[in-house]
Amino acid sequence: MEILACILIGYLIGAFSPSYLIGLMNGYDIRKKGSGNAGASNVIILKGKAIGGFCAILDIAKACLAVWITGKLFPHFSYAFPITGTSCILGHIFPFYMKFRGGKGLACLGGVILMTDVRLFLIMLSIELVVVLIVNYICVVPMSASVAYALIYGAMNRDILAAGIFMIAAVVMFFKHMDNLQRIKNGTEVHFSYLWNKEKEIERIKENGAVEGK
Repeated sequence: MEILACILIGYLIGAFSPSYLIGLMNGYDIRKKGSGNAGASNVIILKGKAIGGFCAILDIAKACLAVWITGKLFPHFSYAFPITGTSCILGHIFPFYMKFRGGKGLACLGGVILMTDVRLFLIMLSIELVVVLIVNYICVVPMSASVAYALIYGAMNRDILAAGIFMIAAVVMFFKHMDNLQRIKNGTEVHFSYLWNKEKEIERIKENGAVEGK
């Protein structure tokens, strides 16, 4: 019953999609515009950094809320945290009311890491920021951070099963970013520098898209 409760609480809270609601409030399905992703990164593309940042905060907060709730409900269940955290990430990626086509889980992962240890969150954030500035693609962050966190959590708790639970989310997140890798290959993936060089980046994508179409 504890396992089932953690799965349901994590999934249902994770399935709440602020980016999808923002799209509906503006008269469109966010999955049909921009990058096609129902997440904060696409909100930044479509609505700007302020609204996108707010959306990311909500996604981080819902993961924090989910693991906090099950931590209070089941204080003696050692797997409440990894089961709830993983379920929250999967709920964000596969929300039932969106026909299981949601976001890609990065902000939720951030919330889970934040609730693990603030220092770990800041260290991983700093490292991933350096990585993304070097490669100039945000999609490398969830793929690398999800695997690294699963291994780190397992090592911190000396628990291979807990690491395996989080690795489920890592594998799903990796496959959810396969289309990003294809766009990188085609030259049509949005660079991280879009945040401060929007016009140039849009022009680059249009040019590469036109070449790809030929």
